[in-house]
Amino acid sequence: MLIQIPKVLEPREVKECLTELQSADWKDGRTTAGYLSNPVKNNAQIPETHPLARKLGGLILDALDKNQLFISAALPLKIVPPLFNRYTEAQSYGSHIDGGVRPVPGTPHRVRTDLSATLFLSSPDEYDGGELVIEDSFGPRKVKLPAGDMVLYPGTSVHRVEPVTNGSRLAAFTWIQSMVREDTKRSLLFEMDNAIQELGRDNPSHPALVRLAGSYHNLLREWADT
Repeated sequence: MLIQIPKVLEPREVKECLTELQSADWKDGRTTAGYLSNPVKNNAQIPETHPLARKLGGLILDALDKNQLFISAALPLKIVPPLFNRYTEAQSYGSHIDGGVRPVPGTPHRVRTDLSATLFLSSPDEYDGGELVIEDSFGPRKVKLPAGDMVLYPGTSVHRVEPVTNGSRLAAFTWIQSMVREDTKRSLLFEMDNAIQELGRDNPSHPALVRLAGSYHNLLREWADT
């Protein structure tokens, strides 16, 4: 399931992030890559424990906590504090799969990466190339979203970032451990939740609404780990 989540950050919040990131202490992104990803990774990142990464990451986590579409789609249990990357001309990240478990720096905690997420901070007209390409059952899907929008996709997906040929692409990225591990089950719950919300808007007194909501929550009880 690949889902676009619009306006995770408002324009003023995007501007705040970009202003602070312009003068950030960028480092070679390969320092956080595994041995298979290292040869194909060419970008810059802010160190995970840097105060700016923690500050802006907290801003994003607060926004996600209030975003009902994200909550419905991800059913989050744990979220890795967001990281930040930058691609400038000729930089890219070749095909790879994210590690199955991510440590949370500075803590003993680990997060299973059921879902990966990229939050675009640069406007699409500020750079050429740089598409996030995600492989799914329908083939490669190219993603290049407006600033402030996020794409959510299974952590099991092979994906890459195409070379940036002009300008600079800044983004935040993170991983989510869902209460529901399997993507197919999350997808079913997401579609059911959408149907419940639509029915609730159009016909809030419909007698099927309570039964449908009950089925949703009974499935969630059956499938969720907390």
